[in-house]
Amino acid sequence: MTRSPDILQHDSAYSWMRLTVSLIIAIVGNIGMWAIIVVMPAVQAEFGVGRADASLPYTMTMIGFALGNLVIGRAIDKWGVAGVLALAAVVEGGAYLIAARMDSIAMLSVLQIAIGFASAACFGPLIADISHWFLKRRGIAVAIVASGNYLSGAFWPLVLSGVLAGQGWRAAYDILALAMFVIMLPLCFILRRKISEASNAKADSIASSAAKGVAFSPRTLQLILALAGVGCCVAMSMPQVHIVAYCVDLGYGPAVGAEMLSLMLMGGVVSRLISGVLADKLGGVRTLLIGSGLQCLALFLYLPTDGLTSLYLVSMVFGLSQGGIVPSYAIIVREYMPAREAGARVGFVIFATILGMALGGWLSGLIYDLTGSYQMAFLNGIVWNLLNIGLIAMIFLRGRGAGRNRPAMTAGT
Repeated sequence: MTRSPDILQHDSAYSWMRLTVSLIIAIVGNIGMWAIIVVMPAVQAEFGVGRADASLPYTMTMIGFALGNLVIGRAIDKWGVAGVLALAAVVEGGAYLIAARMDSIAMLSVLQIAIGFASAACFGPLIADISHWFLKRRGIAVAIVASGNYLSGAFWPLVLSGVLAGQGWRAAYDILALAMFVIMLPLCFILRRKISEASNAKADSIASSAAKGVAFSPRTLQLILALAGVGCCVAMSMPQVHIVAYCVDLGYGPAVGAEMLSLMLMGGVVSRLISGVLADKLGGVRTLLIGSGLQCLALFLYLPTDGLTSLYLVSMVFGLSQGGIVPSYAIIVREYMPAREAGARVGFVIFATILGMALGGWLSGLIYDLTGSYQMAFLNGIVWNLLNIGLIAMIFLRGRGAGRNRPAMTAGT
C-alpha cells in the first residue's frame, strides 16, 4: 500500500531516524567553528603575532559562519537540505586542505571564511530542517541537533590533541578534511526526503495562532531577537574563544585549556538538552530568558577565579548555564513564523548570534592587548549580557508571557 504524500509526518519513527543522522552530521561538520580556537596558540607562536591578530582567523571563521547561516538557510528553503549539505562538505574539506598549506596568518584568515561558511550548513540550516519534522517534541529535537555543535567542540579537540602535540596544526587540518569527505558527505544523501505539505500546513496553523499573542510584528520580533543574539553571544564568546589562551597565560598550558573547553562544551550539551525539554513545556521565550540570566551569573564567577580547580568548576558551570540559549532563538522563530520561511528566518537570527561571537572573540583579544588582562574582557561580556536580558525581558513582558503557547502546540498531536 502506498503512503499518502500528505500524511502527517511529525514526531514519527522516520523523524527520529533523521534526527540521529542530523546529529552525526552536526558533530562532524561543526568542527569548522572550533578548530581554529584549539590551534590558536600554535598559530600565534608560528606566525609571531599578538593576541588580537591571532584572534583574527577566528573572527573570519565566525563571519563566514554567520554568512553561511544566512545564505544557506535560504538555500535549503528553496532546494532542500541534502544537496546543500553535500556541497558544504566538499567546500569545508577542500578549505581545510588548502588552509593547512598557507604561510601567512592573512591567507589563513581568508581560508577560515570558507571553512566557517561551509560548516554553517550544519548548524542553523540543519536546525531549521529538523524543526519541520517535530511538533510535540520540537524543542528537544532542535536541542539535540544544536548539541552537535558543542559535541563537535568537545570531541574533536581531544581526538586531535595528540596530532597537535606531535605533528602540528597543519596535520590536524588534513585529518579534518578527510572526515568531511569520508563521514559527512555520504550521510548527507540520507536526508533527501521532504516533509509533506499537510505537515507544514498543520505547523503553520499553530504558529499563526501563537503569533496573535505576541505584541510585535514578525519582522520586529525577528530584529529584536537578532539584537539580543548579538548581546548574548558577545558575552558567550569570552570564555569559549579565549579559555585556551587564558590557561596559557596562567601557566597551565594549552592542553589544560583544551580540557576546560571540552568540559565547558559538554556542560553546554547537557544544558541544551535540558533547555529543549523546558522549551517543550514553557516555550522558547521563557527558556531563553532563563538561559540568559544563568549565563550572566556564570560570567561573574570568572572574575575572582584563576586557580586550576576553580577554573575547571567555573567552566563547567558556564557550560551548564549557557548551552540552551542559541537553540531557543530557533524555537521562538518556529513557534511564531511560517514553516516555509524557517530556513531564512532561523538563518537570519543565527547570523546575528554568530556576528556576536565574531565581535566578542576579537573584542576580548583587543581588550587583552590594551590592558594585559582578561578581567575587563569578562566585564565587557557581562555588560553585553545585560543588554540581551533586557531585550528578552521586553519580549516576555510585552507579549504577556508569549511562551504560553505550549498547550496549543501539543493539542491534537
